[in-house]
Amino acid sequence: MRLETRAVRSARGHVRSDTTREVGGAHVPPIDLSTTYTFDTAEAVAASMDALIEGAGEAPNPVYARLQNPTVSRFESALADLESAEAGVAFASGMAAITAVVMAACSEASPEGWARGRHVVAVRPVYGGTDHLLTSGLLGTEVSWVESTEVASAVRHDTSLVLLETPANPTLVMVDIADVVSQVRACETRLGHRIAVAVDNTFATPILQRPLELGADLVVHSATKFLGGHGDVMGGVVATSEEWAHPLRQIRMITGGVLHPMAGYMLHRGLQTLPVRVRAQQASARVIAERLVLHPDVIAVHYPGLSGDPVETRLLQTQQVGPGSLLAFRVRGGREASERVMETLTLICRAVSLGSVDSLIQAPALLTHRVVDPASREAAGVPDDLLRLSVGLESVEDLWNDLEQALATVARIVPEPKKAGPGLGEGAVMSAASPWESRAPSGEFEMVGGAGI
Repeated sequence: MRLETRAVRSARGHVRSDTTREVGGAHVPPIDLSTTYTFDTAEAVAASMDALIEGAGEAPNPVYARLQNPTVSRFESALADLESAEAGVAFASGMAAITAVVMAACSEASPEGWARGRHVVAVRPVYGGTDHLLTSGLLGTEVSWVESTEVASAVRHDTSLVLLETPANPTLVMVDIADVVSQVRACETRLGHRIAVAVDNTFATPILQRPLELGADLVVHSATKFLGGHGDVMGGVVATSEEWAHPLRQIRMITGGVLHPMAGYMLHRGLQTLPVRVRAQQASARVIAERLVLHPDVIAVHYPGLSGDPVETRLLQTQQVGPGSLLAFRVRGGREASERVMETLTLICRAVSLGSVDSLIQAPALLTHRVVDPASREAAGVPDDLLRLSVGLESVEDLWNDLEQALATVARIVPEPKKAGPGLGEGAVMSAASPWESRAPSGEFEMVGGAGI
C-alpha cells in the first residue's frame, strides 16, 4: 500500500468485544488506561514477565503499564510501518528517546556483535538538548564533533555510535545519510565489529525521508513535533530493528521513560493526517522562503534546495523528497533587529517546538540552543541573530503579511545600507539546479545551503 494509505490504516484494525461483536467491532481503537493487568495462573504471568524483561515488544499479559501498553503498541507499530522498520519503541519525550539510544549503543546493553565503547561521533548542528547530552558527558560518554565528510577519520576502536540530524536543527543543512553509512561500514571492516548509525528524522518525518532505507540502524523522532502535529502531546519514538528494539525496551522499563497511553492514542491519530499536513505546510514554506529571499532587510535564508548547491539538489532527489516546512533566516541589524522582528509578529506564535498546525518562531541562540556554548554554536552556523520559523497551516498570505509588517521594523531601527550593485529584481541571482527560482540583489544577500556529505 502507498504511504498515505498506510498512515491512515496502520495498526488501526477492528477491535471486537463481547458487546460489539454482532456489529463488527469498534471503528476507532480504544484507549487502554490500565496501569496493571490481572492474571489467572502464576505460570502464565511469569512467562509474560520473562519475555518483557528480555525486551519483547508484546506478551500475552502486559503485566504492568511500564512494561507494555496496547495503545502505545499500536502507535509504535504504525510509526514503524511508515519508517520501514521492524519495530518502534516509544518514550515520554524526544530527549528520552535520544538518551535511550545513547545508553543502548554505549553500554553492555547493545546487541551481540556491536561495539560497546563509550565514544560517540556526532555531526553538528543537532538539537541543543542532544548537543548538551553528548558534550556534558552526563551518560559517561565522550563525543567527537565532526563534519559529515570526516566521520570515518573520527571513528576509534571504542566508537559505538554515529549520530546525525538531517535536515539539521536549526540551520536546515542536509547530511548525506548513505555516505555517512558507507564511511561507518568501511570502519567496521577495519575494526571487526558493528557501529550503530542513528539519524534524528524529526524535521523530515517519514513522509519526506526514511533513513533506514539508506542504511541507518536507528531513527529517532521527537514525536511532540510533526507526528503529533497539534502542539498538545509530548513523546518520542525510535524506529529500528528488533535486534535494537530489545535493549531500548529494557532501558525504558528500568528508567521509566514510558509514553502515557493517552499520548500514544493522540500520536497514533496524528500519524493519520501526517502526509496531508507535511505537504501543505511545505507548500507554504516554499512561498515564504522565496519571498524572504527578495526582501531587502533579509540577509540570509536557510532552506533546503534554495541555494542551488549541487549536492543538496541531489539529496532532494535521492534522499529527501521535499524541502519541508522549516526555515531559518537573518535580518540586517543583528540580534537586536531579529528580536524586534520576532516580538512584532502578531499572528505567528513566539514559541519553541515545531511541526504544529500553527506557525511558530523562535531564536535558537535564545532558547533551543542556549545550552550550547556560544563558540560551538557559532562554529555550527548558529549565530545569535538567527530566527527559526516552523510554517503551519494558516493562509500563506496571512503569514506573509505578518512577516512583512514585522520586517518593516528593521528599516526603522537600522540605517539602509548603500547599494553597491543593481537594485532588487535586477541582476538577479538564479540557479537552474534549485527546485525553484531565487532572486536577490547582487552582493547583499546570502542564500544559505550546501549539504554535508
